[in-house]
Amino acid sequence: MSKTERVLLLFNAESPTVLDQDYSEDFKKKDWQTEADILRALTELGHTVSLLGLFDDSEILFHKIKLFQPTVIFNLVERFRYDSAHDRDIASLLQLIGIPFTGCGATGMTLCKNKGLSKEILSFHRIRVPDFAIFPRRKPIRRPKNLSFPIFIKPLKEEASMGIAQASFVENDSQFSERIRFIHETLDQDCIAEEYIDGRELYISLLGNKRLEIFPVREIRFNEVPEDEPKVATYRAKWDENYRKKWGIKNQFAGPLPGGIQEKIEKVSKKIYQLLSIRGYARLDMRLTSGGELVFIEANPNPMLAAEEDFAQSALKAGIDFPQLVQRILNLSRPGIED
Repeated sequence: MSKTERVLLLFNAESPTVLDQDYSEDFKKKDWQTEADILRALTELGHTVSLLGLFDDSEILFHKIKLFQPTVIFNLVERFRYDSAHDRDIASLLQLIGIPFTGCGATGMTLCKNKGLSKEILSFHRIRVPDFAIFPRRKPIRRPKNLSFPIFIKPLKEEASMGIAQASFVENDSQFSERIRFIHETLDQDCIAEEYIDGRELYISLLGNKRLEIFPVREIRFNEVPEDEPKVATYRAKWDENYRKKWGIKNQFAGPLPGGIQEKIEKVSKKIYQLLSIRGYARLDMRLTSGGELVFIEANPNPMLAAEEDFAQSALKAGIDFPQLVQRILNLSRPGIED
């Protein structure tokens, strides 16, 4: 067993917090499942754990570090002051503090968060991505001629399918302009409009820094959605249990893959991981067309880690139980360890 650590479990809070806040009631709620699962695993592993929720005050982090003196920080922060763009800023702050922390650094988060930038980088390296165009706020909306319908429209820098609905799938210029304006106005974000890729949606989980381990592939299935309708992982398709039940939407291990695809997934995934400067752990979302073409959709550094979610389930299938997975992620916080 690895040596025991003083672990600061750092996560998001929904309101201002205090240094000695009691999170026991919060951790009983489904929305806090990841934090609760990781706390349980860290405790089982014998580590000394202290908790801190961040909302809008970075000073509390410095106070906590001074009092607790952690040897490593388990970073689950995804936003600051309700703004998910600040996840990279928290990573930058942790890098400056100099205490090892889990997951991706600021560079990888920046590259992955910007869906257009990540696609430009990968396209340059001849990895297949959808055709796309960026539509900044307060600029004229003009569809480029090389972007053909159907088109899928989403916020440029959001996560967890925020801003994605059935209306994101557009088939004419009127719908196209309307959806872009909707995102500009309601989310105050730039948009990315990209070629809709019809096919199986695959989730590939990777663990490591330089030496990478790829876990068994998962996919999302739309069992009750009519064959001629688009299959898209909207916000409701991911998070609304009643909606998922109605349309037979399930996350499961991938069914049989065409010959040679598994090897291609492994090769391309490792290349993407390195090109986007990801470290620690990540989930890549890809589409597999009926013609056997693998198309990159987006990269998710620091994906949800609850024991029942895709990443942990893929690790379990590979023979790594949840406490072992948490320990492996802790180990990867230090350069040179399990590279």
